[in-house]
Amino acid sequence: MIAATTLRLVLVTPETTLFDVEVTSVQFPLFDGQVGVLPGRAPMVGRLGAGELKYTSAKGEGRFFIDGGFAQIKGQVVSVLTHKAIAVSEIDLDKVMAEYDAAQAMSASTDAEFAVKEHAIEQARKQINLRRG
Repeated sequence: MIAATTLRLVLVTPETTLFDVEVTSVQFPLFDGQVGVLPGRAPMVGRLGAGELKYTSAKGEGRFFIDGGFAQIKGQVVSVLTHKAIAVSEIDLDKVMAEYDAAQAMSASTDAEFAVKEHAIEQARKQINLRRG
């Protein structure tokens, strides 16, 4: 059973459940801003944005880059269902820099193409910033 001073954070991608861990706090990006969660938080469902998921546990701090999906807070359980999750320490800076350059070079002549280009640029830029710390 989870103590009243902790939360259970469950991070899930389409491929796997990355982890299910007891934490004291968690922060993550919504599509319209950042949210921080402490034990006792009211229930919530929100659409995720791209950015840093950060949590604190008895073992220390964890940081992930996440991109889109949904989050649900119900009781002491925070479920984060995301399209993409990468531990910040595992972000390959050279690869992301190349992805950023490729996104910048994309041509966009329609609104849909422009949205794809902007999303790729935003994703790469946020990963670069997280990795550089």
